[in-house]
Amino acid sequence: MSRATIRKQAGFSLIELIITMTVFVIAMAVVSSIFVPMLTQFKQQSRIAESQVERLVGLDILRRDIEQAGYGLPWVIPAGVAYWETIADGATVWDERDYNDGPPNNPARGTDPAGASNPPGAVRNGNDVAGTLNASDVLVIKATNIAINEAATKWTYVMGLAGGGNAVNVWGGPLSALEDLNNGDRVIALIPLRGEANQRILVADSAGDFRVQFSNPFPNDFAPSTERDAFLVYGVDPDTDLRMPFNRADYYVEVPGDMPPRCAQGTGVLYKGVVNQADGTKTQIRLLECVADMQLIFGLDTDEDGTIDTYSEDVLNTLTAAEVREQLKEVRVYILAHEGQRDPGYNFSGFSTDAGACSTCVEVGDVDTLGFGRYFDLAIIPDYQDYRWKVYTLVVKPANLRE
Repeated sequence: MSRATIRKQAGFSLIELIITMTVFVIAMAVVSSIFVPMLTQFKQQSRIAESQVERLVGLDILRRDIEQAGYGLPWVIPAGVAYWETIADGATVWDERDYNDGPPNNPARGTDPAGASNPPGAVRNGNDVAGTLNASDVLVIKATNIAINEAATKWTYVMGLAGGGNAVNVWGGPLSALEDLNNGDRVIALIPLRGEANQRILVADSAGDFRVQFSNPFPNDFAPSTERDAFLVYGVDPDTDLRMPFNRADYYVEVPGDMPPRCAQGTGVLYKGVVNQADGTKTQIRLLECVADMQLIFGLDTDEDGTIDTYSEDVLNTLTAAEVREQLKEVRVYILAHEGQRDPGYNFSGFSTDAGACSTCVEVGDVDTLGFGRYFDLAIIPDYQDYRWKVYTLVVKPANLRE
C-alpha cells in the first residue's frame, strides 16, 4: 500500500477532533444564548396575547350582563305567588342565599315580611365578602336574558281577541328561528303599564302558579281576555320547570381545583355562576383567570332627579327592587389581574402613590376620589414583582331598569 493511500485513510487526528468539537460547542452556546431568550420572550408574549383575548371576551360578557340587569323582571308579585332562588350548594364558600329576594333565606326589604317572595331586585351586591378570594366583592344580576340558553334571548307579546281567545305575535322573517319562541319553552307573562305603582305585574293562574309553557295560541290563564289588551311574554328556559320568574347570575372570584399553572399563587378565577332553574345550584362559567381582586362601586340618584348624587359600595343589598330601579344609574367594576405568566426578568412598578397606600399596594377602585374600593397589597402574593399586573375598569349604565 502506498504512502498516499495510507494518508487518505488516516482521518482526523485527536487534536483536530477536539478543536472541532470546541468550536461547535462555542457556536451552540452562542446560538442558545440568543435563541433561549427569544423562545422565552415568545412564550411570554403568547401568554400575554392569550390573556388579552380572554379579558376582552370575559369582560364584554360582564359588561353586557350589567347592561341587561332588570330585563324582563316583574315589578309586582301577586299575593300568594312564591318563587325560590339559589340554594347553598357548596360550590361557593360564601352564602349565595344572602342575595335572594324569594325564599329560601331571603332578607326582608322595605315593608315585605321575611319569607315572602319580594319583587326581584335587578342588582344585588356584597362588599368585601368573607369566603371569596381575598374577600373580594360579589355582584348579582337578575334578568330573563342572562342565562346560557336560547329561550332566554327571546320575547314576544300576546293580544286578546274580540269574542275571546288570543293571538301570539310571530316575528317571522329570515331570523325567525333565532327570535321566535318554540312550543314548550318555559316562559313568563307580564302585564305591562298598569298605573305607575303597578307596572309589569307577573301573571299567575288561579292556583298562584306563574309557570307556563309557550304555545300559540297562548294558555288562556296567562293571556289577556280583553280585546286588544297585550301581555309581554319572556323566554326563561327551554325545558325546565321554573323555580324563578327570571334568571340570575352571580359574579365572584374563587380558586378552582384546576387553577391554571400560569397564574400567580394567591389569584383565582372570576366566575359567572348561572343559577339553574331545576334545583337552585349554579353552572359556573369562567370569565377571567389570574384575578386577585374585584371591587364594585355604584352610582346612585337618591333624590331621583336623573343625575348621580352619591356613590356607594355596599347599599344595593338593602334596597327594595323599586329603589334599585329608581336609584341605580351606574355600576363600576374594578378587577385586579395579571397578564401572561411569571417573568423573573420583569419587575412590576405600577404601585399606587396615593397618600395612605402602602409601598406595595395597587388601587382597586377609586379610593382617592370617591372614597370606595381599596388599596390591595400585592406583597401577599408570592413573587408578585414578576407579574404584569393590570386593573381593568368597567363603567356601565344599566339600560333595562325602567324599560
